[in-house]
Amino acid sequence: MVLSLIAVVLSVAFVSGTLVFSNTATSTFNKLFAATASDVAINPAPPSGDDSGQGQDASGRTPTLPASVVQQVAGLPGVKTAEATVSTTTGTLVNPKTNKAVGPTTGAPTIIGAWVNGPRTPMKVTSGSAPAGSGQMMIDADTASKAKLHLGDPIRVIGERGTFDYTISGIATFTGTNPGAALAFTDLPTAQQDLLGSTKLLTGVDLYGDGSKTNDQLKAEAAAALGSGYQLKTSAEQQADGAKGVGSFLNFMKYVMLGFAGISLLVGGFLIINTFSMLVAQRTRELGLLRALGGSRRQVNRSVLIEALLLGVLGSTIGMLAGLGLALLLIQLMKGAGMTLSSSLDITAAVPIASYAVGIIITMLAAWIPARRAGKVSPMAALRDHGTPAEASTNKVRIILGLLVTLGGAALLAVGGTSKNLGQAGSDLGLGVVLTLVGFVVLGPLLAGVVVRVLGAALPALFGPSGKLAQRNALRNPRRTGATAAALMIGLALVTGASVVTNSMVASTSEQIDKQVGADYIVTVNHGGLTSSMVDAAKNTAGIGHITEQRELPSNLTLPDGSVVKHQYISAVSSTFTQDFAVPVSTGSGDGLLNGGISVDQNFAKDHKLSVGDKITVDYGSGRTQQLPIGLVTTTGNAIFDHHLFATIDTVAKAVPQDQQPLDVVVFGRAASGADKAKTLTALQNSFNAYPQVSVQDQAGYKKIVQQQVDSLLTLIYGLLGLAIIVAVLGVVNTLALSVVERTREIGLLRAIGLSRRQLRRMIRLESVVIAVFGALLGAGLGLAWGITAQQVLKTQGLNVLSVPVGTIVGVLVASAVVGLLAALLPAFRAGRMNVLSAIASG
Repeated sequence: MVLSLIAVVLSVAFVSGTLVFSNTATSTFNKLFAATASDVAINPAPPSGDDSGQGQDASGRTPTLPASVVQQVAGLPGVKTAEATVSTTTGTLVNPKTNKAVGPTTGAPTIIGAWVNGPRTPMKVTSGSAPAGSGQMMIDADTASKAKLHLGDPIRVIGERGTFDYTISGIATFTGTNPGAALAFTDLPTAQQDLLGSTKLLTGVDLYGDGSKTNDQLKAEAAAALGSGYQLKTSAEQQADGAKGVGSFLNFMKYVMLGFAGISLLVGGFLIINTFSMLVAQRTRELGLLRALGGSRRQVNRSVLIEALLLGVLGSTIGMLAGLGLALLLIQLMKGAGMTLSSSLDITAAVPIASYAVGIIITMLAAWIPARRAGKVSPMAALRDHGTPAEASTNKVRIILGLLVTLGGAALLAVGGTSKNLGQAGSDLGLGVVLTLVGFVVLGPLLAGVVVRVLGAALPALFGPSGKLAQRNALRNPRRTGATAAALMIGLALVTGASVVTNSMVASTSEQIDKQVGADYIVTVNHGGLTSSMVDAAKNTAGIGHITEQRELPSNLTLPDGSVVKHQYISAVSSTFTQDFAVPVSTGSGDGLLNGGISVDQNFAKDHKLSVGDKITVDYGSGRTQQLPIGLVTTTGNAIFDHHLFATIDTVAKAVPQDQQPLDVVVFGRAASGADKAKTLTALQNSFNAYPQVSVQDQAGYKKIVQQQVDSLLTLIYGLLGLAIIVAVLGVVNTLALSVVERTREIGLLRAIGLSRRQLRRMIRLESVVIAVFGALLGAGLGLAWGITAQQVLKTQGLNVLSVPVGTIVGVLVASAVVGLLAALLPAFRAGRMNVLSAIASG
C-alpha cells in the first residue's frame, strides 16, 4: 500500500507542481507588466507582416520615431507627463576585462536603453548614481552580481550602430522581481546617439494622464494628433501583449509537463490495479466469510473502493504538498536558465481541486476492476485452504478485442506513414499510437505467455532449479505479469519513439547540410543580427573567397488571384547564394531568382495555385511595395527551403534601401580557391574576437551544435519520462513484494525440501529481470513502430532520413535488466529471511 501511495504522490505532485509553477510564473510577469505599463505607450508602427506586437524587428533593426513626438503629445488635454524612451534588445553587453558577453544567452533578453526615472520605474538606484554624460552606464544588480561587475568597472555595448565603451556609474535594483533580463542604462542623449545614431530619434514615448481622461480617451486624442505611422496602446493593451508574449511559452511548458504527468498517472494506474487485485486474491477467504455472514456483493465491493478512496485522498494530500516543493525546484531551475521568478508561490483554488480530482479519480478507477472481482467472491471461498488459484491467462473475448484494436492501430500507423496529407497523417499517427498502446495492454497476458516462455527458456539451463522456478512464477499469472510489464512498456515506448525521431532529425539535418550547403563556414549571432562591421570583418578575413548574407524581412503578400497572405517573411540573400547552396529546383531556375524574381516552395505554390512567371505583390510596410515574378519553385522535403521565400538583397533594395533592411541573421562564408580551409576557419574565428556574441563554425561544428540542441531536447524528454519509469519500477517492486507474501507457504515448503536462501533470492531476482525485460521488449517494439511512422509522416517536412538508435535501444534493454535486479532486492531479501516453519504454517 505504501508503494501504491508513493505512485499516487509522485503523479499528483507533478500535476500540483506544474500548476503552481505556471501560476507563479504568470503572476510574476503580470505584476511586472502592471508595474511598468504607462497609461498610453506610443511606438513606431510594426513592420508589415510582423504580428509580434513588440514593435521590434527580430533581425536586429530597432524601429524609431521622431523625438518631436514628445512635444506633439505633451500638451494634449489630460496628459500630465510625456516621457521619451529609448530601449533596444538588439545590443550585447560585454565585460572588456574578460571579453565575454554579459547577460542571458537564452530566454530573457538583454535590454539596453536610456534611464528614465518616470512615474512607474520598476527599479531604484541602490549603489552609485544614475548615468550622466556620454561615458557612464548603470546596470541592474542581478547582472552585476552574476558577471562580478562593480562601480567603476568598464563595460562595453556592441550594437547595430557600433561598439561603445562606458564606466559603471551605478547599480539599480528591481523593486519587484526581475524575470531574468539583463538591463543597462545611459542617459537619454547618449542612448539616442549610440543606439539610434541621432539625438532626433526615440524608440517610444510613454504618456501618463492627470486623471481627467480615461486611457482610451488619451489614446484616441494622441492618435488623432500624430496621424499614421504609429502604434498606440493603453496600459491594459500593453499588459495583454506582455502576457501573450510570455504566455505562449509558459503554456507550452505547462501542457508538456501535464502530459508527462498524465503518462505517470496511467503507469501508476497499472500499479494500483495490480496492488488491489493481489490484495483481493489474498483476502479471498476473508471476503468469503463476510459473504457467508450476510455481507452483500455491494458491501464487499464498497469496502474495496473505500479503501482506494482513502489511499487516493492521502496520496493526493501528500502529493499536493510535495508539488509545492517541486514548484520551488522548477523556479530554481528556471533561475539557472536565466529566468528569475517570484519565490512567493501563487496557489489558486485550481491546485487542490486538480490534485484531489486527479489522485482520487485515478485511484478509484484503478481499484474498480479488483473491487468488482471482490464482490463476486462466493461464500464457499471461505472453505478453501488458500486464496484463489491463478487466473486463466486470457479469455477469447479479450484476445479477439486486443487483436482487433492492435491491428486497427497498426493499420492506422501504416496509412499515416504513407499518406501525402500531413494533417491526416498526423491524425492517423496519433490515433494509431493510442490504439496500439491499448491493444498491447489488452493483449499483455497473451504476450506474457509467449514472450516470457521464450525469454525464460534458457534460465533452467543457466541457473538450475532457481531459473526454472523463476520462469514458472512469471508465467503463473500472465494477467499480473502483463499489467506489471505494461507500466514499464509505456515509458520505454515513449523513450524509444522519441529517440528514433530525434536521431532521424539529426541525421536528416546532417544529410541536408552535406548535400545542399556548399558554404564552408556558418556565422551566427546570439541576439539581434550581424552588423555591417561584423560582416566586413568576415569579408576582410584572409582566405575567404566570398560571403553570402541572409536577412529576414516581414511582409504581406498579395497573390495573382487577389488573396492576401499575411505575416510572411522574405529571406533576402546575396547573389552568391546559388553558389553556396544546391538549390532543389522543381520548376524555373536559379537564374530566375538572381534576375529579380522570388522563389517559393512546392507546397506554397500548390496551396495557392502558383507557377513560374506569376507575379506576387510584396508589401514591406510604410508604403514600400514591389511586384516580383516567381522565378523558381523549390522541391519539398528540405528544411532549408521549405516554408521559405527567397529574393536577392539587390532585388529587395529596389523597394527597401539596404540601410533600412534588417541586419543579417546568418552569414555563410566560402574559402578562396586553394586556401587552407582549417587555417581560414581559425582566421575567421579570430576576426570575430571583438564580438563574443558571434559564433563561427565550419559544417562539422554546425552539425555538432544541431546535435547538442537535439540532445538537450532529448535529455528533457528523458527527465520527464523518468517519473513514469520510476513509478513503473515501483510497480515491479510492488508486484514482487506482494507475490512473496502471497507465496509465503509455498516458499516455506521450497525451503523445507532443500532450496537454499541464495537460490530463493536468485529465483525472485530472475523473475523480476524476466518481467522487466519483457516490458522493455514490448516498449522497444512499440516505440520503434511509433518513431518510424513519425519519421515517415514528417518526411516531407525535412525529416527525410530514418536513423534508428540501436545503441539506445540496446542500452534500454540492458538497463531494464538492471532495473529488474534492483527492483527485486527488497522482496528477495524479505523472502530469504522467512522462518521456514512459520511460513509453512501460514496458510
